[in-house]
Parts: sequence; C-alpha cells; structure tokens
Amino acid sequence: MIELTRLNGNRLILNCDLIKYAEAAPDTTLTLVTGEKLLVGESLEQLTERVVEFRAEVMRSAGCVAPIALSALHAVRAIQTASKPISITRNE
Repeated sequence: MIELTRLNGNRLILNCDLIKYAEAAPDTTLTLVTGEKLLVGESLEQLTERVVEFRAEVMRSAGCVAPIALSALHAVRAIQTASKPISITRNE
C-alpha cells in the first residue's frame, strides 16, 4: 500500500497492485485495473519511488532481499579479486 494525495489535498492509501498504468497529462492520472481513474498530486517519479520502496519493504519482510543482495555482492567481490580468468568446467 502506498500513500498518495488527491488534487484537493486529501490523502489516500492505494494498493499499488491495482495500478494498470500511470500518465502525466499534466497531472498524474492513474488508471486502475478496475477501469477507475484517479488524479494525484505526486509526479510519476514520486509514484515510481513509492511503489519501488513498498515492494522492497515487502521483499525485506519476507527475507528475500538480503540473501540475494549478499550473493550478488560475493559474486562481484570474487570477480574483482580474481587474479586470473575464471574457467568453469562441467563434470561428467
């Protein structure tokens, strides 16, 4: 759920999974999967940031982000510190 502001200043909480698409024309217009349209005061960039933050929090709460991030970090460090090219062979 993300918090947004209607053009009249009222705040609302929206399930971001319901957003079908968003456009700036010039106000940010959200079209929901239900067909309903909402005008909000946030820019497309702010909307995107809030959705990404919400999804990252969901992943952190589920314990998914840290192991993935650590695996990626270890892989990058291994590549950076390798003194010779890494070769992968297949055991038959």
